[in-house]
Amino acid sequence: MTDFLATYQSWILSLHIMAFIAWMAGTFYLPRLYVYHCQVVPGSAESERFKVMERKLLRQIMTPAMIVTFLAGGALASIPGLIDWNAGWWWTKLICVLGLAGFHGACGAWRRAFAEDRNQHPEKFYRIANEVPTILMMVIVIMIIVRP
Repeated sequence: MTDFLATYQSWILSLHIMAFIAWMAGTFYLPRLYVYHCQVVPGSAESERFKVMERKLLRQIMTPAMIVTFLAGGALASIPGLIDWNAGWWWTKLICVLGLAGFHGACGAWRRAFAEDRNQHPEKFYRIANEVPTILMMVIVIMIIVRP
């Protein structure tokens, strides 16, 4: 299995990067939808449209992309010699990726609240929340490219 992974390392890395980009795109957009959703009357046609958009974005794009990101990343991490397990950059990246997964889970909880017309957060909350994945993504990319 290790030989297979090493042989196809570039393909797996490409898949990992594409999945991460898709996951990040959704992670950037979903909180923005929540900002707009806050501006409409619960139960209105506009609110129902946002519910459909939010559900599809989370379930059909973000979650599959997150799963592929983790599977491809796990496959890469299992290739012997690819990662220096004692390097601080690796652990910092991993913590940020887990933070991003936690943010993904929070987005799911917020989506359920909107779906049930019981959102408790103001528009400003989602505007601030929208910055969290940006910061995490910046740290992740720096850890991978610069490896400080």
